[in-house]
Amino acid sequence: MTELQHLNNLIDRNSNIKVLSELARLYPNQVVFSTSLGLEDQVITDMILTSKLPIRVFTLDTGRMFEESYKTLHQTNQRYNTKIEVFFPEQQDIETLTTHKGLYSFYESVEAREECCFLRKVKPLNRALAGAKIWITGIRSEQSANRQEMSQLGWDEGHQLYKFHPILNWTFDEVKAYIKQHNVPYNPLHDRGFVSIGCAPCTRAVAEGEDFRAGRWWWEDQSKKECGLHSKQ
Repeated sequence: MTELQHLNNLIDRNSNIKVLSELARLYPNQVVFSTSLGLEDQVITDMILTSKLPIRVFTLDTGRMFEESYKTLHQTNQRYNTKIEVFFPEQQDIETLTTHKGLYSFYESVEAREECCFLRKVKPLNRALAGAKIWITGIRSEQSANRQEMSQLGWDEGHQLYKFHPILNWTFDEVKAYIKQHNVPYNPLHDRGFVSIGCAPCTRAVAEGEDFRAGRWWWEDQSKKECGLHSKQ
Protein backbone atom coordinates (compact mmCIF):
# COMPACT_ATOMS: atom_id res chain seq x y z
CA MET A 1 0.00 0.00 0.00
CA THR A 2 1.37 3.43 -0.93
CA GLU A 3 1.60 6.30 1.54
CA LEU A 4 -1.20 8.13 -0.29
CA GLN A 5 -3.46 5.06 -0.16
CA HIS A 6 -2.78 4.64 3.55
CA LEU A 7 -3.67 8.27 4.24
CA ASN A 8 -6.82 8.06 2.14
CA ASN A 9 -7.92 4.97 4.09
CA LEU A 10 -7.31 6.88 7.30
CA ILE A 11 -9.50 9.73 6.09
CA ASP A 12 -12.30 7.45 4.88
CA ARG A 13 -12.62 5.67 8.22
CA ASN A 14 -12.33 8.44 10.79
CA SER A 15 -13.74 11.78 11.90
CA ASN A 16 -11.89 14.97 11.02
CA ILE A 17 -10.49 15.41 14.52
CA LYS A 18 -9.32 11.79 14.62
CA VAL A 19 -7.65 12.20 11.23
CA LEU A 20 -5.95 15.44 12.29
CA SER A 21 -4.73 13.77 15.47
CA GLU A 22 -3.40 10.76 13.58
CA LEU A 23 -1.65 12.92 10.98
CA ALA A 24 0.07 14.83 13.78
CA ARG A 25 1.19 11.50 15.27
CA LEU A 26 2.44 10.10 11.97
CA TYR A 27 4.28 13.29 10.99
CA PRO A 28 5.44 14.99 14.21
CA ASN A 29 6.28 18.69 13.74
CA GLN A 30 5.48 18.40 10.04
CA VAL A 31 1.73 19.13 9.97
CA VAL A 32 0.72 22.76 9.44
CA PHE A 33 -2.55 24.61 9.02
CA SER A 34 -2.81 27.88 7.10
CA THR A 35 -5.69 30.07 8.23
CA SER A 36 -7.10 33.09 6.43
CA LEU A 37 -9.30 33.67 9.50
CA GLY A 38 -12.44 33.15 7.40
CA LEU A 39 -15.39 31.06 8.56
CA GLU A 40 -14.07 27.79 7.16
CA ASP A 41 -10.64 28.24 8.66
CA GLN A 42 -12.09 29.23 12.02
CA VAL A 43 -13.86 25.85 12.09
CA ILE A 44 -10.59 23.99 11.61
CA THR A 45 -8.78 26.28 14.05
CA ASP A 46 -11.38 25.35 16.65
CA MET A 47 -10.93 21.63 15.93
CA ILE A 48 -7.15 21.85 16.30
CA LEU A 49 -6.89 24.14 19.30
CA THR A 50 -9.83 22.79 21.30
CA SER A 51 -8.37 19.30 20.97
CA LYS A 52 -4.87 20.65 21.70
CA LEU A 53 -3.43 18.92 18.66
CA PRO A 54 0.29 19.43 17.96
CA ILE A 55 -0.33 21.14 14.63
CA ARG A 56 1.32 24.45 13.78
CA VAL A 57 -1.20 27.16 12.88
CA PHE A 58 -0.14 30.19 10.84
CA THR A 59 -1.65 33.05 8.86
CA LEU A 60 -0.40 35.39 6.13
CA ASP A 61 -0.56 39.13 6.70
CA THR A 62 -0.33 40.77 3.28
CA GLY A 63 -0.22 44.27 4.70
CA ARG A 64 -3.56 45.11 3.07
CA MET A 65 -5.95 43.34 5.42
CA PHE A 66 -9.25 44.58 6.83
CA GLU A 67 -9.19 45.90 10.39
CA GLU A 68 -11.86 43.30 11.19
CA SER A 69 -9.45 40.54 10.16
CA TYR A 70 -6.81 41.76 12.60
CA LYS A 71 -9.39 41.87 15.38
CA THR A 72 -10.46 38.32 14.53
CA LEU A 73 -6.85 37.17 14.85
CA HIS A 74 -6.59 38.90 18.23
CA GLN A 75 -9.87 37.42 19.48
CA THR A 76 -8.88 33.94 18.30
CA ASN A 77 -5.56 34.10 20.13
CA GLN A 78 -7.36 35.21 23.26
CA ARG A 79 -10.12 32.60 23.01
CA TYR A 80 -7.76 29.64 22.65
CA ASN A 81 -4.84 31.07 24.64
CA THR A 82 -2.53 30.61 21.70
CA LYS A 83 -0.23 32.58 19.41
CA ILE A 84 -0.99 31.97 15.75
CA GLU A 85 2.17 32.52 13.71
CA VAL A 86 2.08 35.50 11.35
CA PHE A 87 4.10 35.63 8.12
CA PHE A 88 4.65 38.93 6.31
CA PRO A 89 5.90 39.69 2.78
CA GLU A 90 9.55 40.56 2.32
CA GLN A 91 10.05 44.27 2.97
CA GLN A 92 12.19 44.81 -0.13
CA ASP A 93 9.60 43.15 -2.37
CA ILE A 94 6.82 45.50 -1.26
CA GLU A 95 9.02 48.59 -1.31
CA THR A 96 10.08 47.85 -4.90
CA LEU A 97 6.56 47.00 -6.07
CA THR A 98 5.03 50.12 -4.52
CA THR A 99 7.79 52.46 -5.68
CA HIS A 100 7.73 51.32 -9.31
CA LYS A 101 4.10 50.34 -9.83
CA GLY A 102 2.17 52.18 -7.15
CA LEU A 103 -0.33 51.06 -4.55
CA TYR A 104 -3.01 49.79 -6.94
CA SER A 105 -1.19 48.11 -9.82
CA PHE A 106 -3.28 44.97 -9.27
CA TYR A 107 -6.29 46.67 -10.88
CA GLU A 108 -4.45 47.09 -14.19
CA SER A 109 -4.28 43.46 -15.37
CA VAL A 110 -4.49 39.85 -14.24
CA GLU A 111 -0.71 39.63 -14.54
CA ALA A 112 -0.21 42.68 -12.30
CA ARG A 113 -2.63 41.29 -9.72
CA GLU A 114 -0.90 37.92 -9.77
CA GLU A 115 2.43 39.65 -9.20
CA CYS A 116 1.03 41.37 -6.13
CA CYS A 117 -0.47 38.11 -4.85
CA PHE A 118 2.82 36.33 -5.45
CA LEU A 119 4.82 38.82 -3.41
CA ARG A 120 2.29 39.26 -0.63
CA LYS A 121 0.99 35.70 -0.35
CA VAL A 122 2.86 33.02 -2.27
CA LYS A 123 6.41 33.88 -1.19
CA PRO A 124 5.47 34.17 2.51
CA LEU A 125 3.52 30.90 2.20
CA ASN A 126 6.57 29.15 0.81
CA ARG A 127 8.53 30.21 3.91
CA ALA A 128 5.71 29.09 6.20
CA LEU A 129 5.52 25.65 4.59
CA ALA A 130 9.26 24.94 4.78
CA GLY A 131 9.80 21.51 6.31
CA ALA A 132 6.11 20.56 6.29
CA LYS A 133 4.81 17.19 5.14
CA ILE A 134 1.07 17.82 5.51
CA TRP A 135 -0.62 21.12 4.67
CA ILE A 136 -4.15 21.49 6.07
CA THR A 137 -6.53 23.98 4.44
CA GLY A 138 -10.12 25.16 4.82
CA ILE A 139 -10.99 24.77 1.15
CA ARG A 140 -14.56 23.71 0.29
CA SER A 141 -15.55 22.33 -3.10
CA GLU A 142 -18.53 24.65 -3.59
CA GLN A 143 -16.36 27.76 -3.29
CA SER A 144 -15.36 27.71 -6.96
CA ALA A 145 -15.43 25.55 -10.09
CA ASN A 146 -11.68 24.94 -9.79
CA ARG A 147 -12.13 23.44 -6.33
CA GLN A 148 -14.91 21.04 -7.29
CA GLU A 149 -12.31 18.83 -8.94
CA MET A 150 -10.19 18.51 -5.80
CA SER A 151 -9.99 15.40 -3.66
CA GLN A 152 -9.92 15.59 0.12
CA LEU A 153 -6.28 14.54 0.13
CA GLY A 154 -3.84 15.17 -2.67
CA TRP A 155 -0.19 15.62 -3.51
CA ASP A 156 1.00 19.18 -4.10
CA GLU A 157 3.83 18.83 -6.58
CA GLY A 158 4.92 22.45 -6.29
CA HIS A 159 5.40 22.31 -2.54
CA GLN A 160 6.27 18.60 -2.37
CA LEU A 161 3.78 17.77 0.37
CA TYR A 162 0.28 16.42 0.94
CA LYS A 163 -2.68 18.76 1.20
CA PHE A 164 -5.62 17.76 3.36
CA HIS A 165 -8.96 19.59 3.14
CA PRO A 166 -11.00 18.37 6.16
CA ILE A 167 -14.22 20.22 5.30
CA LEU A 168 -13.97 19.96 1.51
CA ASN A 169 -17.47 18.50 1.23
CA TRP A 170 -19.17 20.68 3.83
CA THR A 171 -21.89 23.10 2.78
CA PHE A 172 -21.81 26.75 3.76
CA ASP A 173 -24.76 26.13 6.07
CA GLU A 174 -22.82 23.37 7.84
CA VAL A 175 -19.91 25.75 8.37
CA LYS A 176 -22.16 28.43 9.84
CA ALA A 177 -23.91 25.88 12.05
CA TYR A 178 -20.56 24.71 13.48
CA ILE A 179 -19.50 28.28 14.19
CA LYS A 180 -22.76 28.95 16.04
CA GLN A 181 -22.83 25.64 17.94
CA HIS A 182 -19.27 25.98 19.22
CA ASN A 183 -19.38 29.75 19.69
CA VAL A 184 -16.30 30.22 17.52
CA PRO A 185 -15.06 33.81 17.05
CA TYR A 186 -15.44 34.96 13.46
CA ASN A 187 -14.92 37.98 11.25
CA PRO A 188 -17.96 40.32 11.49
CA LEU A 189 -17.59 41.13 7.80
CA HIS A 190 -19.29 37.78 7.15
CA ASP A 191 -22.47 39.32 8.58
CA ARG A 192 -22.22 42.14 6.05
CA GLY A 193 -22.24 40.04 2.90
CA PHE A 194 -18.53 39.22 2.70
CA VAL A 195 -18.30 35.49 2.02
CA SER A 196 -14.63 35.18 1.06
CA ILE A 197 -12.38 37.75 2.76
CA GLY A 198 -8.95 38.67 1.50
CA CYS A 199 -7.13 41.97 1.08
CA ALA A 200 -9.30 45.05 1.60
CA PRO A 201 -8.77 46.61 -1.86
CA CYS A 202 -9.57 43.30 -3.56
CA THR A 203 -12.67 42.18 -1.65
CA ARG A 204 -16.27 43.36 -1.69
CA ALA A 205 -19.55 42.08 -0.30
CA VAL A 206 -21.51 39.56 -2.37
CA ALA A 207 -25.11 40.20 -3.38
CA GLU A 208 -27.75 37.51 -2.89
CA GLY A 209 -27.50 34.92 -5.65
CA GLU A 210 -23.92 35.79 -6.61
CA ASP A 211 -21.14 33.19 -6.71
CA PHE A 212 -19.10 32.58 -3.54
CA ARG A 213 -16.00 34.08 -5.15
CA ALA A 214 -17.76 37.01 -6.84
CA GLY A 215 -16.49 39.38 -4.17
CA ARG A 216 -12.82 38.56 -4.78
CA TRP A 217 -11.08 40.43 -7.62
CA TRP A 218 -14.55 41.30 -8.95
CA TRP A 219 -13.08 43.17 -11.94
CA GLU A 220 -11.61 39.96 -13.39
CA ASP A 221 -13.03 37.04 -15.36
CA GLN A 222 -14.57 34.50 -12.95
CA SER A 223 -12.46 31.58 -14.19
CA LYS A 224 -9.18 33.28 -13.19
CA LYS A 225 -10.00 33.97 -9.55
CA GLU A 226 -7.17 32.23 -7.72
CA CYS A 227 -4.24 33.93 -6.02
CA GLY A 228 -1.71 31.16 -6.57
CA LEU A 229 -1.82 29.64 -3.09
CA HIS A 230 -3.85 26.64 -4.22
CA SER A 231 -2.90 25.38 -7.67
CA LYS A 232 -4.85 22.44 -9.07
CA GLN A 233 -3.72 19.12 -7.57
